[in-house]
Amino acid sequence: MSKQRIVVGLSGGVDSAVTAHLLKQQGHEVVGIFMKNWEDDDDSEYCSSNIDFVDAAAVADVLGIEIEHVNFAAEYRDRVFAEFLQEYQAGRTPNPDILCNAEIKFKAFLDHAMRLGAEKIATGHYARVRHNDTTANYELLKGLDPAKDQSYFLHRLNQAQLSKTLFPVGELHKTEVRRIADEIGLPNAKKKDSTGICFIGERPFREFLNRYISKEPGPIKNPKGHTIGEHVGLSFYTLGQRQGLGIGGIKAKGAQRGGGEHTPWFVARKDLQNNTLWVVQGHDHPWLLSERLEALNASWVAGTAPPAATIAAKTRYRQSDAPCHITSVDADRFALQFPQAQWAVTPGQSAVLYDGEVCLGGGIIHQASALAGT
Repeated sequence: MSKQRIVVGLSGGVDSAVTAHLLKQQGHEVVGIFMKNWEDDDDSEYCSSNIDFVDAAAVADVLGIEIEHVNFAAEYRDRVFAEFLQEYQAGRTPNPDILCNAEIKFKAFLDHAMRLGAEKIATGHYARVRHNDTTANYELLKGLDPAKDQSYFLHRLNQAQLSKTLFPVGELHKTEVRRIADEIGLPNAKKKDSTGICFIGERPFREFLNRYISKEPGPIKNPKGHTIGEHVGLSFYTLGQRQGLGIGGIKAKGAQRGGGEHTPWFVARKDLQNNTLWVVQGHDHPWLLSERLEALNASWVAGTAPPAATIAAKTRYRQSDAPCHITSVDADRFALQFPQAQWAVTPGQSAVLYDGEVCLGGGIIHQASALAGT
């Protein structure tokens, strides 16, 4: 690759720092940009954007590159947070990180970088981009470190975005990234990875939602229709949730799963019309298993849907690829059939499709159907 002007999204973390270092090593002109996407409570104990900017600036100083602080908070609120709240109020469980990548990091940030004269942008995501000479398409590939692969969060990127994007650390394992950071004396070499949603940070999630969504308590019912507790509002629960239900477990005869004597309850269904939360006992209860799903808002990396075929999908980030078959594809929706039932398939989350290491795209889960007869 000839020398290029590349704008790197410096987050204050070690991955983006090593990204900038690797590109500078390759002889590119590297400029850092720190994106501020949330400012409602950036002085609170949970919001680390001020600390992160100090870390990003320290990295830029060590690497000898310029850094610019850019505020995308208005775009984030309009394009990401508004939809996040709307989805929760509709009883679904959205993934704002996916929307943030599509709308902020690879749209608002990309546009800003191009205005600065950049030829490419780069981020610290664990993924890869490959140009397929046969199809003339850019392909989104999984990162080489299977424990850190982030292609799931990037599946809405299109050809124009991928053609301008580099993911240098996608070629490395996390241990190697840490080693490089330590070796070149980066101040954040041992900084802990951030977890959770960017604007929520480490705070209790229900406490955060409380500020934006009103509580509407209602009954918690078991499969027999008996009321066994009260929920605080359907928006505050997600399918498969086990903690925070406030109903405990009921002693089951001979139940040895997990070595305990109580079989735990799991959220299985949310009935918005009757404001009822349905729960079941046991991890493998039929209500928690789905062999079919329908997804909307489909987005395909290649620009067109893959042919109906047996491929693989993830219905949540921390999950192994599950073999599946595309049973129908329309303009912006598709349906999947799984030979092996999937656990707690959750409306609002993304179903992301793969052909081996190639991420094909995906869509937002609209509904999932349990095993026949349940």
